[in-house]
Amino acid sequence: MPAISLAKAPQPAATDPAQIRNFCIIAHIDHGKSTLADRMLGITEVVEARNMRAQYLDRMDIERERGITIKSQAVRLPWRSGIDGQEYILNMIDTPGHVDFTYEVSRSLAACEGAVLLVDCAQGIEAQTLANLYLAMENNLTIIPVLNKIDLPNAQPDKFAAELARLIGCQPEDCLRVSGK
Repeated sequence: MPAISLAKAPQPAATDPAQIRNFCIIAHIDHGKSTLADRMLGITEVVEARNMRAQYLDRMDIERERGITIKSQAVRLPWRSGIDGQEYILNMIDTPGHVDFTYEVSRSLAACEGAVLLVDCAQGIEAQTLANLYLAMENNLTIIPVLNKIDLPNAQPDKFAAELARLIGCQPEDCLRVSGK
């Protein structure tokens, strides 16, 4: 398996802490956390296109066989802001979505300042969506609401943006709309 390359990223000791952002991707199982993480690995060029494969951060055989994340995985991503031109280091943690692995999520959230709350806008807000959201809120994290799978024919982004807005106290238009595919 090819190693993740951080050739473009400043080394940890050389990075100004003000330029580091630590965050998790949290969601119900199968809402697209690992697919979104894959896209971020590709966009930041941490993993070259020729080495990329689905669920890149899922390393255990059982994760690959079952198609679920069991163990949280962290990765360091270089990012240049399009707004201020500053270089940042994004420490991203891809977390499990299954209820049996809630402890993994809670430990990951404890190491972060923010969480991307991903909601499949065809299936909506489900039990682990709420459980993970409440864990993030208990940790006083900044919540970034993201509606995923907006390209599906049965997607209802307006409906779930309104529901998310009520839950976290934002405006429906503050919910990002994406497709990890």
